[in-house]
Amino acid sequence: MKKLALLVCLLVVTVAAQAQFEKGKWIVNPSITGLELSHDTGTDKTSFGFEAKGGAFLIDNVALLVHAGASWNEGGSDTDLYSVGVGGRYYFDKVGVYLGADVNLDRWDWGHDDSTKFSFGLEAGYAFFLTRTVTIEPAAFWNVNNDRSKFGLKVGFGFYF
Repeated sequence: MKKLALLVCLLVVTVAAQAQFEKGKWIVNPSITGLELSHDTGTDKTSFGFEAKGGAFLIDNVALLVHAGASWNEGGSDTDLYSVGVGGRYYFDKVGVYLGADVNLDRWDWGHDDSTKFSFGLEAGYAFFLTRTVTIEPAAFWNVNNDRSKFGLKVGFGFYF
């Protein structure tokens, strides 16, 4: 009986999620990156940051997003990163699993020197619906430019309108 109840609950969540990935819907997605789980291969340091994304579904299951973010490394402001970009997400089977990609303009603050670079990012995650319009979205991400890569985990909230 418990297994049947669990199956019914999962089906209800799936049906509720379907309406949120349709053309014309909007998404706002603030997230916290790192939480001591993000690692930069160029600086060999761990970082903490935040990011906010927002956009619209152009067609069913496909969202165009713009985003801005910042991250700070341990030990002060020796390698802070500020980023803006544009990207997209594809939601599989309207159940919340997604893949995303983006292109970013990153501003690296080295404390004594600054540089600006383009980077490319990938992410994979799951939009778990807490209510009909609010999700919690854990994801793994990877960001790479011409001289370093950054990978890690993040968790965010999604608001679907």
